[in-house]
Amino acid sequence: MEKQRTLVIFGADGDLSKRLLLPGLAQLLHYDGDRGVKLIGVGMSEFSAEEWSDRLHDAVGDGLKRFEQDSRYERMDATDADALGHLLKDIDGPATYYFAVPPAVAFAACEALATLDMAPGSVLALEKPFGTDFDEAKRFNALLATFPKGVDAFRVDHFLGKTIVLSLIGLRLANRMMESVWNAGEIEKVEIVFDETLALEGRAGYYDKAGALRDMIQSHLLQVLALIGMEPPETLDYHDLHGRMAEVLEATRVWGSNAAESGRRARYTAGDLDSRHLPDYAAEKGVDPDRQTETLAEVTLQINTERWHGVPFVLRSGKALGQAHKQIIVHFRESERLPRGFSGKTGPRTLRMGIDTTTIALDLLVNDSDNALTLTVAELETTVGEGKLGAYGEVLAGLLDADPLLSVSGRAAEACWRIVTPVLEAWADGEVPLDTYPAGSAGPSEWTAITDEGTG
Repeated sequence: MEKQRTLVIFGADGDLSKRLLLPGLAQLLHYDGDRGVKLIGVGMSEFSAEEWSDRLHDAVGDGLKRFEQDSRYERMDATDADALGHLLKDIDGPATYYFAVPPAVAFAACEALATLDMAPGSVLALEKPFGTDFDEAKRFNALLATFPKGVDAFRVDHFLGKTIVLSLIGLRLANRMMESVWNAGEIEKVEIVFDETLALEGRAGYYDKAGALRDMIQSHLLQVLALIGMEPPETLDYHDLHGRMAEVLEATRVWGSNAAESGRRARYTAGDLDSRHLPDYAAEKGVDPDRQTETLAEVTLQINTERWHGVPFVLRSGKALGQAHKQIIVHFRESERLPRGFSGKTGPRTLRMGIDTTTIALDLLVNDSDNALTLTVAELETTVGEGKLGAYGEVLAGLLDADPLLSVSGRAAEACWRIVTPVLEAWADGEVPLDTYPAGSAGPSEWTAITDEGTG
C-alpha cells in the first residue's frame, strides 16, 4: 500500500529547494516506489503552473510524472497567520513543513503556526542555521516547546545524512581495537576540515550575513565533533544517541578558554580558480565589505571530559580554496619506544575519513621490502557503501516518516551556539585580524596548509 504524506516547502522558489531539496525528494521517490508525496511549494515569487512545472523538471529531470502530478505551487507570505490557516485547512491530516528560508522568517512563520490548530503527527523541519546566535536559538527552542504534543520540530542537518558521517559510529564502536585507542592517551589531535573550491556562487544574500564560522562550523562540523567525541550510546535510538552528542557539546569550550587565540579568520581576494578569475570577495555582488565577513574560519576546541583531556580539536572550513579537503583526520600519538637500529620514517600516524567521499584510510609504519630495518609508510584504504540515497534524500525520508534520528536536538543546537559565541564576540571586537588569501590558493601564507596527510 502506498504511503502518502504531504510535504510543504516554504521557500520553494529559492536556491536550496531547487539545488538540493527537490533532487533529494526525486531520488527518494525513485528508490521508494511505494512512497507517495503530495508536494506543495510555497514562496513569494510569481510562478504560473507551467513555470512551476519547468522548475520541477529542471530539478528532477524526466521520469517522475507522478511527482509533478501530485504537486502545486502557492504564492504566499509564510509568516501570515491567515494565509497559513487557509493552507492548513486544505491539507488532509498531518504534514511535513520544511522551512527552506532564513532563520528570522522561519521563526516568524513558527510564531504564526503556533496560533493555529496543526494536525497531530505534523513535523516542522528547520534548516540550519538554527537562529543566528545563542539567545535566538534559546528563544526558538522556547517557541517550539509551545506547540502541542504530537507536533514535532526537527532541526535539519544534512551532514548527519552523509553515509560516511554515520559510518563513524560503526567504525569506532563496532571495532574493539578502535574504541580501545579512542582517547587522549592514544590520540594527539583531531582535525575536521571542510575546505571547498566553490566561491560565493551568487549566495551573498545569505552567506554575507553568516560567514564560514556560522555557516559550516557552528552548523555542521560541531555535529561531526559530537559523533567523534561522544561516549558510547546504549542504542541508536534518537534519545540515546543525541543525548550522548549533546553531552559532548556541552563539555566543549574554546582551547585554553581564550577565544582570541583559539580562532582565526580570513577572506579571499581576487585570484584564479579552475580556469576562471574570481573577484575580490568584498567586490562580489551583494557583499557589504564593512561586515568583515570571513570566507575561511578555523577554531581550536577542547572537550572537557576524562576521555579527551588535553586533545585539541581543530575545525576549519573555507571557500574559494585551490584544493578541496573534506575529511576527518585523527592523529595518533607517536610510539613511545622504538628500538634503536631502525631508520627511515618515524612519527605519529593518522586515520583519515572523507566527509564528501566514502574513503577511510589508515597509514601505518611498516618494514620496507628492500631493507627490513628501514621503516616506510603503508596506507590501508577502503570505502564504505554509499547507500542508495544522498544526504538530502536520507534527511527527507526521516522527515516524511517522522523519524528524528538525523535531526539535531534542542540541547545540541544551543550548545553549538554557546561554543562559538566567544569567538564571534572576539572577532566583532576586532581582537582577531581578518587575514586574506588569493582565491585558488591554499589559504593565508601564515596559516598551516591542509594536505592529504593532514597538518602538523
